[in-house]
Amino acid sequence: MAVRKKPELLSPAGDMERLRMAVLYGADAVYLAGESFGMRSFAGNFSREELPKAVAFAHEHGVRVHVTVNTMPRWEEAEALPAWLELLDEAGVDALITADLGAFTLAGRYAPRCERHVSTQVSVVNHVSARAWYELGASRVILARELSLEEIREIRARTPAELELEAFVHGAMCVSYSGRCLLSSYMTGRDGNRGACAQPCRYQYHLMEEKRPGEYFPVFEDEGGTYIMNSRDMCMIDHVDDLMDAGLSSLKIEGRAKSAYYAAVVTGAYRHVIDDVWAGRPADPVWRNEVEKVSHRHYAAGFYYGPPGQYCENARYIREWQVVALVLACGGDGEALLTLRNKFRAGDTLEAVGPDMKPFSFTVPAIEDEEGLPVEEPRTPQMRLRVRLPRPVPAWTILRIERDLSAKS
Repeated sequence: MAVRKKPELLSPAGDMERLRMAVLYGADAVYLAGESFGMRSFAGNFSREELPKAVAFAHEHGVRVHVTVNTMPRWEEAEALPAWLELLDEAGVDALITADLGAFTLAGRYAPRCERHVSTQVSVVNHVSARAWYELGASRVILARELSLEEIREIRARTPAELELEAFVHGAMCVSYSGRCLLSSYMTGRDGNRGACAQPCRYQYHLMEEKRPGEYFPVFEDEGGTYIMNSRDMCMIDHVDDLMDAGLSSLKIEGRAKSAYYAAVVTGAYRHVIDDVWAGRPADPVWRNEVEKVSHRHYAAGFYYGPPGQYCENARYIREWQVVALVLACGGDGEALLTLRNKFRAGDTLEAVGPDMKPFSFTVPAIEDEEGLPVEEPRTPQMRLRVRLPRPVPAWTILRIERDLSAKS
């Protein structure tokens, strides 16, 4: 059996708001990208001016920062890499995530203070590959999503103890092997291997006969529809004990392009479960319930217990909760200053979930604007409101309402 250790919780940070939420809700480390060389070009990302501020905020809270440099750069982009790597090094970034061997080598030369991590895009699926990267200077390998727990245990047993192993444990799964897909590039001109995937695997498709344009026919695999690219989302929150036993150094949450609410809630849920399992306590079921309250497709355990098989039901996103407000400040009497995100009104039942705080529900009392005037149903985004909560809560607590926004077939 692999040496059991408490793994790092690594959370996505698509922009400064999402970074703040991941940090405050319990991440040990965050991963993000600058405006170049990252695999999520539509995630928001960090400008050259924002990066040092992001690193400073994370470090003030004892949180490490990993930056993705994991596209496959063309020659003219490779020419610009040294200056970018030097900037990351100077900003105090803790680790760089690379997929291209040239970028990996340049990182060692131009960002010597940064650890080098090998991206899941490299598809490391055996101990020989993992060891080879270690011998080249990698401190961590991010394993391919297609590995089982048994295979991870074998890789752990056959590689140097100093080499850290990271794996994705929550979030979207790609229908292609380790994200190596050309479908988006072919259909839309947006290259998935260069950070611009349009996710055409999630489109709905129909058949059209060339002599009958405009007449669309469904493509049926069976009487229920077609499921060729019907991927589910990964969720391993029920299996943290097994992940620890496998010897993983870092548990990674997918989702740099997802919302700040997602970053907060999923990070908070895994934080508490990891802490409970490590301490030998039964995981509180409230945290398992939390991951159902973010936008997601039906969950599965990925390849950890063997191939997941084809999913033959509707794989549209489930969205049953909506954020209505964010707590900016709260006094000891529960008097809270909020910023509005979506409409709600007095008498609604809301839930509050905050940093290191179990969610609780309450009925909204009278609502006032910042000047103390009554507001029946605030609707202007970002407007500031005052509401007395039933108990004090920390800043950046989220208020949400049960509101079904799921896509309908």
